[in-house]
Amino acid sequence: MSFSYEERRRLEQMARDELRHFQLDRFRRLLEIILPHNEFYSKKFHGISLPIRTWEEFCSLPFTTKDELCTRQDGLAANLTFPVERYVRLHRTSGSRGRPLTVLDTPEDWQWWLEGWQFVLDAAGLQAGHRVVLAFSFGPFIGFWSAYEACAARRALVVPTGGMSTAARLELIAQLQPQFVLSTPSYALRMAEVARERGWPLHSWGVEALIVAGEPGGSIPSTRARIEQAWGARVIDHAGATEVGPWGYADENRVGLYVNESQFIAEFRPLDQVHCLDDTQGRPAELVLTTLGRTGCPVIRYRTGDVVLPHRHHTGRTRFVLLEGGVLGRADDMVIVRGVNIFPSALEEVLRELAEVEEFRITVYRHQELDQLRIEVEDALHQPQRIADLIQRRIGIRVEVVDVPAGTLPRFEGKGRRFVDLRSAESRKPPPPADQLDSLGGS
Repeated sequence: MSFSYEERRRLEQMARDELRHFQLDRFRRLLEIILPHNEFYSKKFHGISLPIRTWEEFCSLPFTTKDELCTRQDGLAANLTFPVERYVRLHRTSGSRGRPLTVLDTPEDWQWWLEGWQFVLDAAGLQAGHRVVLAFSFGPFIGFWSAYEACAARRALVVPTGGMSTAARLELIAQLQPQFVLSTPSYALRMAEVARERGWPLHSWGVEALIVAGEPGGSIPSTRARIEQAWGARVIDHAGATEVGPWGYADENRVGLYVNESQFIAEFRPLDQVHCLDDTQGRPAELVLTTLGRTGCPVIRYRTGDVVLPHRHHTGRTRFVLLEGGVLGRADDMVIVRGVNIFPSALEEVLRELAEVEEFRITVYRHQELDQLRIEVEDALHQPQRIADLIQRRIGIRVEVVDVPAGTLPRFEGKGRRFVDLRSAESRKPPPPADQLDSLGGS
């Protein structure tokens, strides 16, 4: 299903009742296509009366989890609808959380990916004729390929930079003067750091906006502000996942993310409850998504593991906007320190406010059955206690903050891995010194 710009705007402005009817109708058609061919969902829905006619019936369907999708011995996603010969695209999850998952897409599904990206590009204001630099490496990461082809479909000049060093990418940006750069938030900061070290005038290179994805930073106010100040450009956040699709894009004020509800059904499962609620009353909840246009590898009521604060937005669009940093973090990243629930993004919000802190790493470990935190910082002032005091004032917890030499913490081209979790059953002692943790943090 292909939409023009006018049709996308109409979908965004539908009345809520009309949108819900649209979603349920698309979902019924999805089931008509995938059943009984999709063995995974045929087994999962065995005994359930079909077709689904009401939202109550929809909400009675079982959840899907990533562990279920990783059950095939060949590493392919278990929810494939068609024989492998029908598929033309192969991409993999990062494997940063368990076994990598290989996901396939048919030509029709790939077109659906590109359509989803058009909502993102609308939000960013990217137009035909603009120049776009993609600061990613080639590989099975789906974000690069989908962004590249979506921008090309919009008739932008798309510049791949796979295999280049950071300095070489920056030189290319200086030469081409692109209006847009696409990267992770971590790598946007890394490029700014290298430009600053070399005395290069990043502000004067014509970049109007950075579209960032892959981690929560684009919707964390202090991280977004640091990127925007370094580049002299707007930051547009985007959220998606290999096994789900391009589900989120920045709202007009860039304080959170809209869920693209014309392509996904969004539900919200409070962290302390089993069932989803339409209104979580300001409480954090796990985002649950159903794809409406991906027939070859669909997910239905998929527990993403992403924690969000859903809030109904009433300014002409019918989207849910996810406030206070978009995706707050992963459900399994939550740390409980002396009764306070903390996500790494909350700590990042505080740390990014400090211009003297170039890089950081958060390590959580368990001591005497309690979660403990240690934060390593590259602090130009070499005053870690002031940082610990600020975190205590802002968040209400005492943490250990350790100053480490400049340049010793990892830098990232892809997703930043600044959160090291040592809470496994065998990790019951404080973490080793910083120089022994490098292999856990990325490079």
